[in-house]
Amino acid sequence: MTIPVTSTAPAALEFAVTRNLAARGRGEREEILANPGFGNHFTDHMVDICWSAKGGWHRPRVSPYGPIQLEPSAAVLHYAQEVFEGLKAYRHEDGSIWTFRPEANAARMQRSAHRLALPELPVEYFLESLKQLIAVDGDWVPDAAETSLYLRPFMFAKEAFLGVRPANKVAYYVIASPAGAYFPGGVSPVSIWLSDHYSRAGKGGTGAAKTGGNYASSLLPQSEAYDHGCAQVLFLDSTEGKWLEELGGMNVVLVYKDGTLVTPQSESILEGITLNSVLQLARDRGHKVEERRVSIDEWRVGSESGDIVEVFACGTAAVITPIGELKAEGFTLGDITAPAGELTMSLRDELTGIQYGRRPDRHNWMTRLDG
Repeated sequence: MTIPVTSTAPAALEFAVTRNLAARGRGEREEILANPGFGNHFTDHMVDICWSAKGGWHRPRVSPYGPIQLEPSAAVLHYAQEVFEGLKAYRHEDGSIWTFRPEANAARMQRSAHRLALPELPVEYFLESLKQLIAVDGDWVPDAAETSLYLRPFMFAKEAFLGVRPANKVAYYVIASPAGAYFPGGVSPVSIWLSDHYSRAGKGGTGAAKTGGNYASSLLPQSEAYDHGCAQVLFLDSTEGKWLEELGGMNVVLVYKDGTLVTPQSESILEGITLNSVLQLARDRGHKVEERRVSIDEWRVGSESGDIVEVFACGTAAVITPIGELKAEGFTLGDITAPAGELTMSLRDELTGIQYGRRPDRHNWMTRLDG
């Protein structure tokens, strides 16, 4: 099987811009931004770039947000050849608009695309697509505390055929949705449900790719978590059923009493950009960081002995979420009534401070999108 890739030195793209004549006015937009929720509203425009096996990347454009027309036989509808990313645009105090580590998102999307036999969008095109959308929809970036504009780049096979092979026609889009504070009432510990019946991904599968199928497989166990009063589901490995993987949409970190941070490592875990950043901030403070296999028994023993003093989850949407309790068939770990861990909240404050421009960006993680 030949997997299509792009040139390492892509030509510059000239975006055609078509303004949305039905764009929301300032009053309607501000009403939405006052209470946007998450993923409930979308900005007035979207970006798309076409790809074909013959023509490569072409026809970049900004157009009014609206329905995408597909043939009923479009490959994505039958074989799930699709990947996506998620990142945020932040408004700083001076009104400028920034995003966090977009090159890492672009590189991860390339890895995901490779695994799904999709063309690898050049990093330059990825970054330019974000800037083009902000150029027309920058007013949608809110300025209230802990709010942002969530950016969703995605790519899918649009070729109309029913043969099982990589598609020869692909579409890349970027849409955006204003996001309110993930924790309107403040950050507090959550309960997590341990799934021992379902696996998120397996060895050699697509677990390390950000593709919709991985999330689809998490929906049933996530519903099981809700039934047990939990906010998220934690998966174990599919082979032995003993090694920690990740949550339905976040990575997990254990903090030991000596200050060591430990996070599970597996080829079926999606590499977390937020996780990577949090671990770097911990190293900057002198903490030891271990990325290795972690068993559920290690968590149980460490929790019961007091050796594990904090546990948190991290991802783009909530940044860092303290885990107060792990529930499973037959046992419960932690205390949901205990306050969030000191290191957990300190790292969260530092990371969000960098994202919103309140703290120094020592690692040059921020990229300006406007101007």
